[in-house]
Amino acid sequence: MKRLSYLVKSLAAIAIVLLFTQCANKTETHPQTTATSTAAISGGELKIAYVDIDSLLTKYNFCIDLNEAMVKKEENIRLTLNQKAAQLKKDGEEFQRKYENNAFISPERAQQEYNRLEKAQADLQNLSNKLSNELATETAKNNLQLRDSINTFIQAFNKIHGYSLIISNTGFDNLLYADPSMDITNEIVDGLNARYNSSSKK
Repeated sequence: MKRLSYLVKSLAAIAIVLLFTQCANKTETHPQTTATSTAAISGGELKIAYVDIDSLLTKYNFCIDLNEAMVKKEENIRLTLNQKAAQLKKDGEEFQRKYENNAFISPERAQQEYNRLEKAQADLQNLSNKLSNELATETAKNNLQLRDSINTFIQAFNKIHGYSLIISNTGFDNLLYADPSMDITNEIVDGLNARYNSSSKK
């Protein structure tokens, strides 16, 4: 899906969080009072859950909004570059026509026009590089924002639910099998969206 092309590529491999925050002697301070808590599998003293990153990124409104903004920006850049490239091509064809028909008043004038077109070509390439770099920088900034947003929420979430370990899953990259009852993706998405929607109304 195009609108997710930027952030999904960068975030698909990110482990959301590895929280070893619960010492064995503290696990009793986090009673299993929610559906998620009772659904999680406990191995000895460990309480483990996982989050499906691909699903999270397609449902988290902040991620969706960031991607839509980036797609729009990319389309604007492409439109700008295409317009300038079309004008340059038109000017080049006009130069060629005049040159072949000896329409320039002097060789010096023809050389001036040729130099102008060369500079316009170089300027267009420089603009393309500049805009591409700006797009890459903004994408990296968005990735960091999104990652921090998710990690901050996970840490707050875990203070309530008391997991020993929360791992990420992207396809089958990290997790070959897990009981579906260990999947807390929807809870994380709901919490993230509630927080994002609340902050966006302020």
